[in-house]
Amino acid sequence: MTAHPDPRLVQRYAAAGTDLDSTTVWSIESHLETCASCRALLAPALPSEPTALLERVERVVADRIAVGPAPAASRWAVVGRFGIVRALLPWLATIAGVLGVAVLSELVYPDAPSLTLLVAPVVPLLPVAVAWSRGADPAWEIVASTPRAGLRMLLHRTLLVLAAVVPLLAVAGTVSGHNVVLWLLPCLAFTAGSLALGGSIGVVRAAAGLAVGWTAVVVVPSLVAGRLPALLEQASWPVWLAVTVALSVMALLRARDYEYGRLTSRS
Repeated sequence: MTAHPDPRLVQRYAAAGTDLDSTTVWSIESHLETCASCRALLAPALPSEPTALLERVERVVADRIAVGPAPAASRWAVVGRFGIVRALLPWLATIAGVLGVAVLSELVYPDAPSLTLLVAPVVPLLPVAVAWSRGADPAWEIVASTPRAGLRMLLHRTLLVLAAVVPLLAVAGTVSGHNVVLWLLPCLAFTAGSLALGGSIGVVRAAAGLAVGWTAVVVVPSLVAGRLPALLEQASWPVWLAVTVALSVMALLRARDYEYGRLTSRS
């Protein structure tokens, strides 16, 4: 919202008017973050009970500040309270097990198609789906409804998944002796693809569709034929790089699809 909102809209927002749609509420909240004059309209419009509550909260906060800061929580305690991290841990353990089996199969059957390369594109899809599932994150409604949830949440949650998955793939790829681009670029391409498609059909559906499609079209035929497809050979990396860049740009251009009003309709 570039112009000031109508004062009557601000008053209805302050009074918790239920007739305002989510897009209007988001626009007002975004504008209030940077506009002091519009924030000044809130106080007179607030009901008396919320105003008294805010005053009590202000006194309590001031008293706590005067006492001094509480002992800082440890880094691991903060991580332990981060709901989405706890939700991802079992799935990351599953991925570690799958990659361990893939590496072991390559060591035992060196002439068979590389399972590490075959599963690398779909490895991030499961945690990506979990990271964007409202059922897996107890704080999903709170996080998704913040004014800047769109692009910021898109990047934070994606980087969280990649920070956990890429090291697991790196270990598997190193032990198997594969070139880094042959497992990293497909992994990034499918991650970007799930986000680009997720703006239209939901990230969970996009991740599931890509995983099923890759398994049916590439993994199963490769195991039956006993050889890797051309998509996973050394000469294919420029194609994967171009696809990764294109899908990443598409996902960023569709970042508004991850705002609260649109996100709730597809989650």
